[in-house]
Amino acid sequence: MRAWIARGQQLAERWQGTLAGAVLLLARLWVAVIFLRAGWLKFTAWDSTLYLFEFEYQVPLMPWLWAAYLGTATELLLPLFLLAGLFTRPAALLLFGFNAMAVISYPTLWAGGFYDHQLWGWMLLTLVVWGAGPLALDSWRLARGRGGH
Repeated sequence: MRAWIARGQQLAERWQGTLAGAVLLLARLWVAVIFLRAGWLKFTAWDSTLYLFEFEYQVPLMPWLWAAYLGTATELLLPLFLLAGLFTRPAALLLFGFNAMAVISYPTLWAGGFYDHQLWGWMLLTLVVWGAGPLALDSWRLARGRGGH
């Protein structure tokens, strides 16, 4: 009976690692797609983007035009790092701050989209704490840095 329990525990631990990697991959892909779509929309509807940043969004500490350029670049570039699983922790941390700034800067968002932003925030924090997981370039990069291949 003990051998059966020990084998069951070993199998659960093996699956836990696989499942954790899959969950981290899902979080990376989910959040990356959300931000890429938002950035692409800003880029392809630039006149509307400029209007929103000038008159609707209330981004603190920087001029609205800088915010428009920086916000669009952030949403188009950082998700690419998440997709590749490269420099995942810093990219996720920056996107977490960006996500928080979006909520702060656009109070109208609170009525309909606040829960989405909370979900994305939790996914990003998960990536900051646990990293990209095994299915990422970070895993290869970090293993190579330790002398692995």
